[in-house]
Amino acid sequence: MATAPLIPAAPEGRYAHAWRALRGRNFRLFFSGQSISLIGTWMTRVATSWLVYRLTGSALLLGTVSFAGQIPTFLIAPFAGVLVDRMDRRKVLIATQLAAMVQSLLLAGLTLTHRITIHEVVALSVLQGVVNSFDMPVRQSFMVQMVDDRKDLQNAIAINSSMVNVARLVGPSIAGIVISLSSEGWCFLVDGLSYIAVVASLLLMRISVPKVARATTGMLAQMREGWDYVSTFRPIRTILLMFAVVSLMGWPYMVLMPVFAGQVLHGGAHTLGFLMGAAGIGSLVSAFSLVLRRSIKGLLKMIPIAGATFGLGLVAFGFSHVMWLSMLLMVVVGWGMMQGLTASNTIIQTLVPEDRRGRVMSYYTMAFVGMAPFGSLLAGTLAHTLGAPRAVQLTGACCCIGAFWFLRQMPAVRKDMRPIYEQLGILTPLAADAVPGAEAAAK
Repeated sequence: MATAPLIPAAPEGRYAHAWRALRGRNFRLFFSGQSISLIGTWMTRVATSWLVYRLTGSALLLGTVSFAGQIPTFLIAPFAGVLVDRMDRRKVLIATQLAAMVQSLLLAGLTLTHRITIHEVVALSVLQGVVNSFDMPVRQSFMVQMVDDRKDLQNAIAINSSMVNVARLVGPSIAGIVISLSSEGWCFLVDGLSYIAVVASLLLMRISVPKVARATTGMLAQMREGWDYVSTFRPIRTILLMFAVVSLMGWPYMVLMPVFAGQVLHGGAHTLGFLMGAAGIGSLVSAFSLVLRRSIKGLLKMIPIAGATFGLGLVAFGFSHVMWLSMLLMVVVGWGMMQGLTASNTIIQTLVPEDRRGRVMSYYTMAFVGMAPFGSLLAGTLAHTLGAPRAVQLTGACCCIGAFWFLRQMPAVRKDMRPIYEQLGILTPLAADAVPGAEAAAK
C-alpha cells in the first residue's frame, strides 16, 4: 500500500502553529485514518437511533438501547485502564478497531437482509460497549505516544476534536440522505469498511514505546492505586465530577433527537441529520478555536463557561418548535459540549503521570461514557413521562448548576495545578509571583 496519500504534509504559513502536531509522522497517519473512520462512526450513531425509532416508535426504548451500549464501559473501564498500562497500546488499539469492524458488519448484514429486530440491536450495542470500554482509554493514552513533542499534546487533542467534529458534521448529513433513499444498513456497511483505514494507519506507524516502570502488583492493587490518585488529587477529581454531571444529565439529549425530529419538528430522517449536523458545526467551531491556541493557559476557566453554555442551549432547545431556531440552538449546544470535553481532556492529559495514564483515562472514560447509560435511561424515562422538550429543559438546567459548582471550586483547583504547571514549564514562579493576579490569569 502506498503511504504517501495517508501522510499529508504538515501545513506552513501564518497559522502553522495551529497544526503543529501534524509535523509528526505518526500523528499524521492517525489523522488520516481516523478522519475516514469517524465519518462512518457518526453515520452508524444516527442510523442506529433512527432504526430503533423506526422499529419501535418509543422514546423509552431509544434510551434503553443507548443504556445497553454504554453500561459495559461503566463496568469494564477500570479493568481496561490497568491492562492499557500493562500492554502495548498500539496492539490493543488495533484489536479494538477490528472488533468494532465486526460489530458494524454484523449490524449491516442483519439490517440489509431485513432480519434485524430490537433484540439484535440491543445485543450488538452491548458488544460495541465492551469494545469501547477498551478503545477509549487506550486511544486517549496512545495520544502521547503519537506526538513527538509533549508541548504539542494540547494541539493534538484539539486537532483530534476538530477531526471528530468534521465527521460529526458530515456523517449525520450523509446518514440522513442514505436512510431516506434506502436503508440504515448501508450506513452500517460504510462504517464497517471504514475501519480498514484506521488499522492501516496504525500498522504504518513507527512507535517508540517509552520506558516506564511498570507495577509488579496485581490488577486489583493497580486499580486501587489509580482510584486513590483520581479521588485524592483535587484537579482531576473536580474535573471528572463536572464531566460526570454533564455526561449524566446533558449528553443523553442525543438519544432524544429522533423524537424531536419526528414529533416536535414534524420531520423525518433528513431532519435528524440536519439537527445533528448543526450540533457538529458548533462543535467544529469550538474545536478550531482550541486548535488556534498556543498553550493550555486559560483552559480551566473554559470548563464552567462551556458547561453553562451547553446547559442553557439545551433549555432553550426544549422550548423551540421551529426548525431554523432549533438548528441554531444545536450550534450553541455543540459548541458548549465540545469546548468542555476538549478542555477537560487536555488538562487531565497534561497533569497525569505516564505510568498512571491508562488508569486515569479509564476513569475519564467512565465519566464520559460510563455515566451516559444512566443518563440515557433517565432521558428516555423523563421523555416518556414528561415529553422530550421538558426532559431536555430539566437536564440542561442541571448542567448549569454543575457549572456554577465548578466555578466555586476553581481557586482550590488552580492552587493544586500550579506546581505541576511550573514543573512542566507552562508557568514560571517569577511570572506568577511578580504580577498580582498572574496565577488566576494564567489559568
